[in-house]
Amino acid sequence: MTGTTAPPQGRRAPRRRMLWLAAALAVLAVAVLLSLAVGSRTVPLPRTLDALLHGGDGADAVVVRQLRLPRTVVGLAVGAALGLAGAVTQGLTRNPIADPGILGVSQGAAAGVVVAISAFGVSSLTGYVWFGFAGAVAATVLVHGLAGRGRGGVTPVGLALAGSAVSAFIASLDTLVLTTDAATTEQFRFWHVGSLSGRTADVAWQLLPFLAVGAVLVVAVARGLDALALGEDTARGLGARTGLVRAVGAVGATVLTGSAVAAAGPIAFVGLAVPHAARAVAGADHRWVLAFSAVLGPALLLLADTLGRVLFPPSEVPAGVMTSLVGVPVLVALVRRRKVVAA
Repeated sequence: MTGTTAPPQGRRAPRRRMLWLAAALAVLAVAVLLSLAVGSRTVPLPRTLDALLHGGDGADAVVVRQLRLPRTVVGLAVGAALGLAGAVTQGLTRNPIADPGILGVSQGAAAGVVVAISAFGVSSLTGYVWFGFAGAVAATVLVHGLAGRGRGGVTPVGLALAGSAVSAFIASLDTLVLTTDAATTEQFRFWHVGSLSGRTADVAWQLLPFLAVGAVLVVAVARGLDALALGEDTARGLGARTGLVRAVGAVGATVLTGSAVAAAGPIAFVGLAVPHAARAVAGADHRWVLAFSAVLGPALLLLADTLGRVLFPPSEVPAGVMTSLVGVPVLVALVRRRKVVAA
């Protein structure tokens, strides 16, 4: 007996993913509009769009174009960078609770900013970006150097242990400097809280090239990450060049995280929670996981930043605080959902 049959699951999956991706892009578009329109001075949506499209010199146009537009662009870049870096870090370490900080990147960036303030007197966000990025790169090189000294070379466990040790050591050095230099502490505290406030177009332009390079690198190893998920030996049996995948992926994660943290300070939970949400709707294919992470990361960060602006006006809750408050219940819900599905 013949008849119409349902399309195979393999054919339905891309269509379902495309629908979810369209929904994620819609959420991101809403987050961008809210970021531009909502704040201590709320600008009606028609005026917001008019200011973007036609400019103008009124108060609303100045707020939207000169203050909120650069902040929103930085939020888009930082959120995408942290989402991508979190996805590739979890893939490289085969650790679902890993975030970009596990490789020592965040602490390295913090050390770079401390050096910039205390040794060179840098006081601008545009200056912090370069020092923070250099510190992130140095920390990552140190972590991989330590992890690779073992008999089995670089392994997920070795990376996690080396990253934790280097992060703790760098944090101790930072504390040593900060507790003996009040001026450095005051400036560092403004950066370390993790915020999009005060980010200018110069910071946005500095960040975008790093995002482009890092994104290309992590997308290039997406297939390799799929192979690594099956285990080291299986991946090699399938012809994957695991050493190259780890090296390129680690460089991409470092570029993304280092530039994002240097520009906005440590932003918690974006790199941890977003890849979980991406896998919940995209499955295990890292090409789709990376695509969803690049969209959901900035959506989460911009929504958190906007919420922080309106909770206690005219004061502002930093985005780094809000992402933790928003990210924790999201992560708990995702973990509980995965347990239920697994059961």
